[in-house]
Amino acid sequence: MNSRISIALLAVALTTSTLVAHAGEVVDRIVATVNGQVILQSDWEDAIRYEAFIAKRSLDTRSATDRKAALDRLIDQELLREQMRGPDSLQPAEQQAESQIEEIRKHYDDAQNDPKWKALLAAHHLTEDELRRRVTLQLELSLLVDAHLRPSASINSKSIESYYQQELLPQLHQSGAKDVPLAEVSPKIKELLTQQKITELLVTWLENLRAGSEIHVEPYLSSNDNLNE
Repeated sequence: MNSRISIALLAVALTTSTLVAHAGEVVDRIVATVNGQVILQSDWEDAIRYEAFIAKRSLDTRSATDRKAALDRLIDQELLREQMRGPDSLQPAEQQAESQIEEIRKHYDDAQNDPKWKALLAAHHLTEDELRRRVTLQLELSLLVDAHLRPSASINSKSIESYYQQELLPQLHQSGAKDVPLAEVSPKIKELLTQQKITELLVTWLENLRAGSEIHVEPYLSSNDNLNE
C-alpha cells in the first residue's frame, strides 16, 4: 500500500513539472518531454556545464543562446537515443572512451596531474564518472549516426579531385608547403568529404525525427530563464 502511494505521489510531482523538497524548495523541474521521455532542469544544466568544459569556456560566459542550443541538442540526443534502444545497438569499446577523455585532458595545460584535473572538473560541477558517462554517450551516438548514414554518404572520385584542386592545393601553396600527390591524400579527402556528407544527412534525419515525434518544451522557459548553479 505504501509503495502504491509513493508511486502516485511521484506521478503527481512529474505531472506538475516540478520536484519539490521540504519547505517548498524546488530542486528540479521538467523543461521538456520527447515522446514521453522527460528532460529535467538538472539535465539541462549538466549539459551546459559539460559543453562549457569541452569548449574550455567559463560557466560565466553562458548566454541565453547557449542555453537554448544546449536544450535543442538534448532533445536531438533523446531522439537519437530512441533509435539506439534494442539488442543490436552498437557499444563503443571502453578504451575509446578513455582515449577520448585523454584527448580532452590534453586541451588543458594545467591538467597533467590528477589533483588539478579534478579541480578543473569540480569547477564545472563535473566528476570523472559523469565525464566518462557523457563521453561514452557521445561515442554511442556517433556509432549510431555513422552506421545509419555512412552507406548513403558515397563520395565519387570527381568530388575528391575537385577538393584536391580547389581546396587542398591552394592551402598548401598559401602555407608554402610542397604539393602532395592526389593518390597519397585521396583516402583522407574521401573521409573528410564523407564526414561532411554525414553531417548534412544528420540534419535531415533529425528534422524528420522531430517531425514524427511529440516534443513539448515547457512554456515557462524563455531566453531569460536562469539556470540554477
